[in-house]
Amino acid sequence: MNVTVFGGAQPKEGTPEYEEARLLGELLAQNGHAVLTGGYMGTMEAVSRGACEAGGHVIGVTCIDIEEWRKSKPNQWVKEERRKRSLLERLQGLIEGCDAAIALPGGAGTLTEVSLMWNLMIVQSLPPRPLTLIGNGWQSTFDQFFTQFESYMPLHQRELLYFAEDVKTAVIMLENTSR
Repeated sequence: MNVTVFGGAQPKEGTPEYEEARLLGELLAQNGHAVLTGGYMGTMEAVSRGACEAGGHVIGVTCIDIEEWRKSKPNQWVKEERRKRSLLERLQGLIEGCDAAIALPGGAGTLTEVSLMWNLMIVQSLPPRPLTLIGNGWQSTFDQFFTQFESYMPLHQRELLYFAEDVKTAVIMLENTSR
């Protein structure tokens, strides 16, 4: 499968967040999956690196908007670049180009990616596929969201999201849903 991984750009090599993302890339590649990331630094780099070092295929969905804003280039582990003009086109490439998606912890960009993919599945613009959110931060955020706005989200919409404690659990869940 092609598995998109969403996550933050801030983690640096050697931090626990970077190493967890690197392990995720490694595990996905070891299970025969190609990974799609935003292609730049932080968890995108770590996932790309882990997958590449494990012999997997790494696709970076990059865009001119980000490169002009951040003055950055794709990371060295990207083997196939799918370059887009705008951030919206990049999001579309990450979401539509995958068979499943996994979200590591992140900031506003990661929240946007998760929310957009989830909403596209809700309105059936995107066929349902696994969207797994890793970590207690996502679990507590969405628990609060579901509690406060329960009347706006029927159970079948909430059931489109999966939650995993860590990357190993997320990969096991992915393998179980793809059988």
